[in-house]
Amino acid sequence: MDRTIPINDFPKLTLLGKQSGFNVSIDLLDEKDGIYEYNFSLKKTKAAAPQTLTLRWRLPSLNVKGVWTSASLYEKRQQYDWELKHLESRVSVHAPVVSVFGHDDINVITFACSDAINKLEMNALLREEDNHLYCHLSFFTERHPEITDYSARIRVDLRKLSFAQSLQEVSDWWTTFAPLKPAPVPSLARVPLYSSWYQFHQSLDIEALYEECKIARKIGCELIILDDGWQTMDGNRGYDFCGDWQPERIPNMHEFVENLHQIGMKFGLWFSVPFCGVKSKAYQRFKGKFLTENHRWAPVFDPRHPDVRQYLIDIYTNALTDYNLDAFKLDFIDDFQAYPNTVLTKENGRDYANVNEAVDRLMTDVMTSLRAIKPDIAIEFRQKYVGPTMRKYGNMFRAFDCPNDAVSNRIRTTDVKLLAGHTAVHADMFTWHFDEQVEIAALQMWNTIFAVPQVSVMLRDLPDDHRKMLEFYLKYWRENSETLLDGHFVPQNPISHYPILSAYKADHIIYGIYENNVIDIDTNFQKIHLINAKRTAYLACNFSSKTNKNVYVFDCMGNKISNHKITFEMGIAQLRVPPSGLILMD
Repeated sequence: MDRTIPINDFPKLTLLGKQSGFNVSIDLLDEKDGIYEYNFSLKKTKAAAPQTLTLRWRLPSLNVKGVWTSASLYEKRQQYDWELKHLESRVSVHAPVVSVFGHDDINVITFACSDAINKLEMNALLREEDNHLYCHLSFFTERHPEITDYSARIRVDLRKLSFAQSLQEVSDWWTTFAPLKPAPVPSLARVPLYSSWYQFHQSLDIEALYEECKIARKIGCELIILDDGWQTMDGNRGYDFCGDWQPERIPNMHEFVENLHQIGMKFGLWFSVPFCGVKSKAYQRFKGKFLTENHRWAPVFDPRHPDVRQYLIDIYTNALTDYNLDAFKLDFIDDFQAYPNTVLTKENGRDYANVNEAVDRLMTDVMTSLRAIKPDIAIEFRQKYVGPTMRKYGNMFRAFDCPNDAVSNRIRTTDVKLLAGHTAVHADMFTWHFDEQVEIAALQMWNTIFAVPQVSVMLRDLPDDHRKMLEFYLKYWRENSETLLDGHFVPQNPISHYPILSAYKADHIIYGIYENNVIDIDTNFQKIHLINAKRTAYLACNFSSKTNKNVYVFDCMGNKISNHKITFEMGIAQLRVPPSGLILMD
């Protein structure tokens, strides 16, 4: 970074980089109550490949604690202008927004871009020479096809409100753009589900799976996602046989699905969308129509070819009708990208030059085709393809794989939830060792209580106390899902991995407490639930006013420990509750 280049103080933006022959403009369209909106545009008579352009501005670094992005996960600290790792977003990777938050979780600056298709780079970096934040938004940082025009909107929020609310309003702002209108969310996207992955992997035993589904249905799961392995007898955890998508391991797939429907279980199938394995028939058919054949797992389809797109659409629509599916898990979308040897032109059968635009076309057509057959089809994507464009194609966003890692699952579901709007956010599948203490196993669930649960353990082998714990958790989640999923969501202290989460709706508030912090209890709510998602047997609660409550205390298996009417004075009180236990107040 050249520190000799003068950078404008916000709200004036500095343009860095040159575009040969392009007319570049930056226009402030609106400023109201601390929200600024700009239009950034390029125009040229003759098409040319654009070069990298960066918008940069600075502001004093006051009350800055950390920086939130959809990619920051465990490291939401400040970064410095000599660091080179920035947020990268595109159609199927992350979301184009950066939020700087203060020591009180208050927004310092949140800025976002409307271009959720093309690759962007963004960051807010501290410069030690002057203790200013230097924010930047870079366009055309990867090879780009020739264009004659381009435009994008940029939104900057300087209001002193919760960083979470600022992010949630960015999510709402994205939906005002017609190309980013989210898909409807069916009720099926919001029910606990059973996944085959962590306990079966590719070694599927269909009889055992059916018996598992019967148990899962009894304890409250309404959907099964059958993951990798149904399409091949190979169990090497590879992708050589992806591409044909014939149910080799379950030849009577339609009958299997109907049997599940008869026990009240809906059914979804996993597909790795971009991969065309070298041992598939499709590999020979589409030779020469791959973005790359040098991927570590399998050749990657080139969606810029109309026949490739149609082939994939037909795979999914045929599966939907042939097997009477209720849901899809469409995986590895982020591997659609321009690789070093990808030619970025519209020729040789390609009707798009831009890979990102072709991905958008493919996934839009997939969703349109599936919904034409079954309007309430559920579509799952996993982190990191959970940005505003992906909300057009899917209605279930799942945390990235973090098996037996309760803390990661909490961080990931919270990060996804902040930008997901009404799209259903799912935890990564729960799995744990059956020799685990039941109170610790319960942390898998409580850490993701504000997301839809996915279970992926061998239910028939659960120890009795683990089964009671899981049944209690799922019962509690179903009874309170409206508040947990639709309530006003308040995450605290992102740089410390959200040690306290809460959601409230109407007269009901639920707190999830994950570390030994003091919890500020809002006594204006009639119903107050406190989840002690930690190993210590107490909660330190700071009551906002004097209040009288009926207090019910449960352990992690749902056993009632006590029931008392208690008068709490304003201020701090210690409440006894078992590890991974629950307190209900009314």
